[in-house]
Amino acid sequence: MLRAGIVGLPNVGKSTLFNAVTRTRKAQAANYPFCTIEPNNGIVTVPDDRLGKLSAISKSLKVIPAVFEFVDIAGLVKGASTGEGLGNQFLTHIREVDAIIQVVRCFEDDDIHHVSGTVAPVRDIEVITTELVLADLAAVQKRKDKNTKAARGGDKQAKAELDLIAKLEPHLDTGKPAIMLDVSPDEKNVLRNFFLLTAKPTLFACNVAEKELANPDANPHVKAVREYVKTHLNTEAVVISAQIESDLVDLSEDEQREYLESLGVKESGVGSLIRAAYHLLGLRTYFTTGEKETRAWTIHAGDKAPAAAGVIHSDFERGFIAAECTAYEELVKLGSFAKAREAGRLRIEGKEYTVQDGDVLEFRFNV
Repeated sequence: MLRAGIVGLPNVGKSTLFNAVTRTRKAQAANYPFCTIEPNNGIVTVPDDRLGKLSAISKSLKVIPAVFEFVDIAGLVKGASTGEGLGNQFLTHIREVDAIIQVVRCFEDDDIHHVSGTVAPVRDIEVITTELVLADLAAVQKRKDKNTKAARGGDKQAKAELDLIAKLEPHLDTGKPAIMLDVSPDEKNVLRNFFLLTAKPTLFACNVAEKELANPDANPHVKAVREYVKTHLNTEAVVISAQIESDLVDLSEDEQREYLESLGVKESGVGSLIRAAYHLLGLRTYFTTGEKETRAWTIHAGDKAPAAAGVIHSDFERGFIAAECTAYEELVKLGSFAKAREAGRLRIEGKEYTVQDGDVLEFRFNV
């Protein structure tokens, strides 16, 4: 299962957010640095309104959503790359996840301590980015030393790595993350073996105060973060209020809805964050549906039909014959499989078909 790691400076709301997205109280949230030491792990359900509509069509007895894993990682501080604040330990935890969600404090509150004394989210992003880049530079230099002798002996893999390092090292030296380096498909495959912190896809979560959730664009900190991450890191930022999300954990669905309506918002910010993280990891969803259950299955973007079948069971992939397929939108519009079949909207796809997000599939196989 792929994992997204929640990172950031101490006291920005990481553990509170983790508790909210995992609907637990596993992570200790306190107003002092390093209240989290060991990472907390939790399974996150991906909100998807399509499941309910498919379930209604099939009159399913149960609904099973897609899931992936979130990891709450202790706060990083300036100097983490050299071990400050248990930095080496925490950087190792980041290295083990597949994507990064960096929580950025965008609210003012004199009662909550900020490690730098003031709220300045762009500065905070630069602190974290610098520490990750410095850690990657150290790792790249070690790899360079290791490969130099092997390359002289004719090792082609070592030579390819050194060629990439010749481009990567000066890039990192300017403070830019590895993911921003322009590389060829072959170089990208080589880079994947480096397991660099700044090569991981990253999403930013702007943590705002309760009263600001309904109109986050009026918050100058949010505006600054969005502009910065778009221009400097080629990524996006979503807005959440970790405290509100934490308050919602203990409420029923009806109570949650009423509470959000009282704040002037229709949807939890965490729902948007989870969906954004899911896509950040390169994950996509297809569906199976029937009287027994309607279920969301997780695949990687670009997966072919046999690989998608294998998510259900390896026998499905091994004995794959074909997939009966229709798009979610068309099935819901027509209202039933019978009408979709009459309209010619149920297709038979073979081994080379690339499964699309929202496909409704039924596999034919023989083992």
